[in-house]
Amino acid sequence: MSKKVLVALSEYGFWVEELLLPLDHLKAAGYEVDFITPAGSLPFPDGASLDSAYLDPPLGRAVTSPEIAKRGKNTNWEEFFAKRMNLRECFGVRPYLSANNYIGALENYYTNRNKSWEMINNYDALLLVGGSGPIVDMVNNCRLHDLILGFYYADKPIAAECYTVTCLAFARELDSRKSILAGKHCTGHTMEYDYTDGWSILANGDWLNFGAPPFALEYILRDAVAPNGAFHGNVGRITSVILDHPFITSRSVASSDLCGRILVKALTEGIRKYGWK
Repeated sequence: MSKKVLVALSEYGFWVEELLLPLDHLKAAGYEVDFITPAGSLPFPDGASLDSAYLDPPLGRAVTSPEIAKRGKNTNWEEFFAKRMNLRECFGVRPYLSANNYIGALENYYTNRNKSWEMINNYDALLLVGGSGPIVDMVNNCRLHDLILGFYYADKPIAAECYTVTCLAFARELDSRKSILAGKHCTGHTMEYDYTDGWSILANGDWLNFGAPPFALEYILRDAVAPNGAFHGNVGRITSVILDHPFITSRSVASSDLCGRILVKALTEGIRKYGWK
C-alpha cells in the first residue's frame, strides 16, 4: 500500500499555514495526500491567514509570515483541491428516532458505516486542518465523527489542529456517548488565546461577527478528557502539541509546523507520546 494520509478541511475557511506546513512534512517523508470536505465543495482559505499584516487580537502580534501569505496567494486552490472527495458520499447519517422503522434504519446505518470504513484501509493517518470554518461544518458533523471513529478503531494516528480538536471531543458512539478523548492528554485553544470580540466567519457571502467564538474549547476539552486525562494549555509557550496515541492535538497556528513533524514521527518512528510527562 502506498503511504497516504487523508486530509479533511472546512468549506467555510481553513487556515493556510495549518494546511501547508503539515503537508510539507508529509510530502518530504514520502506521503501522498487525499482531500475530503463535508459536502464536496471547494475549500477556501481564511482571508486573515493570507495577510501577514493581520494582528491576532489575543496575541497582539502577526501570526502569518510573509512567506506563507505569498504561498497562499500564489496557490490555485481550485487546482490544488481538484480531486477532493465528498464526505456525504462516503458516509451516511444516523437516522432520527422519529424515522419509520427506526431499529431497521439504525441497523442499516451501522451496516453501511462498516462498509464506509473500508476506505480507511487506504490511509495511514487522518489530518483535520484548523481555522474558524471548522466550527461551522466539521465540529458537530456526525459523518466526520464516524470517519474519525473509523481511524480510531483502526488505531491509526489522528491529528487535529486548532478548532478541529473539538471534533475529537464530540466523536463518540451513540451507545455510550463517551468521548474518545476520555482519559487522554490533549491541548487546544485556552481562554487566553480566544477572541473576546470580532471573531467572524464568512456566511451567505458576508462576514458574521460572533463576538467571541461560539464555545470555549478549553472547557469542552477539560470535560472530555476527565477524570483521568489532562488538558495542557501551555499558555505562554509559543507552541503546544500533544501526542497521546492515536491523537495528535495542536493548539493553534504557531504549532502547525510542529504538528506536521510529530505526525510524521508517529508514522515513521512509531512514537506514541509527546509533549507531556
